Amino acid sequence: MKETPNHQQTGFTLIELMITVAVVGILAAVAFPSYQEYIARSQRTQAKAVLLEAAQWMERHYSENYRYDQNTAGTAIAGVFPANLNRSPREGNSAYTIGPSAAAARTYTLTATRVAGGPMASDRCGNFNITNTGVRSNTGFSTTRFASAAAAAAECWR
Repeated sequence: MKETPNHQQTGFTLIELMITVAVVGILAAVAFPSYQEYIARSQRTQAKAVLLEAAQWMERHYSENYRYDQNTAGTAIAGVFPANLNRSPREGNSAYTIGPSAAAARTYTLTATRVAGGPMASDRCGNFNITNTGVRSNTGFSTTRFASAAAAAAECWR
């Protein structure tokens, strides 16, 4: 009689491999949307920060010119609005453009508008607005996600 050496098989079975692939797929399905929301939240935060900085600039402009819509030389606000405050993020691809959407002698509204085709084009919060009285709102928000403009502003501005 001939003796055969005792070899033990090592490696993964097909079932073990399929279970591993399924677990990784489930983890990815949960993690990827969370990652996307994290990125969107950071883009929104940057836009709000630049928008608030632009509002401060508008107040300084008013204290120097006694009106929001133009300077003492008669140049419209769009012509003197600083270039470093007109987009967010300030470097790289823009997600929002920022500027006065309405300006009169005693009032203004600044808007952070989503860039068409940009990373925030379909964001649930829409565009961010702030007025000279500090009223914060959102336009173009997702009506399936938020029941009202007040709900959108409350969640998106926090």
